[in-house]
Amino acid sequence: MQRGSDRLSVHRDDEMKHELQGLLRSGHPTRVEEWHDPEPGADDDLEVAGGPVTPGRSGVSLEAVRLELARVLGRGPFPATAGELAGALRGGHAPDTFVEAVEALPREQRYANVQQLAEALTDGRSGGDG
Repeated sequence: MQRGSDRLSVHRDDEMKHELQGLLRSGHPTRVEEWHDPEPGADDDLEVAGGPVTPGRSGVSLEAVRLELARVLGRGPFPATAGELAGALRGGHAPDTFVEAVEALPREQRYANVQQLAEALTDGRSGGDG
């Protein structure tokens, strides 16, 4: 018995399963026209090109760490201590490496913005990006 909340009919669902069988079995696109295929990731995409951004890893720039922190934290929690920022990172579902790195910072230090926090996590190094 259907509840009526399905987006597609049973017939369309079966039709779509049949269309995807070739792709699922072969592991590569099965269309003749290239414009149907999904585009690959960009080379300059930080998370794809060099792996996940992790503070303390060699080659990770201040800019990359700042961008990742700003994406998760936004403008809300500043000024704040390392403990408060670690809680905000957890609430924003930041990677564990960021949370652990922030928890390792001195407890009494207050950070006014993302730039100060990123500098503390990377020791102010620019990492070759500029």
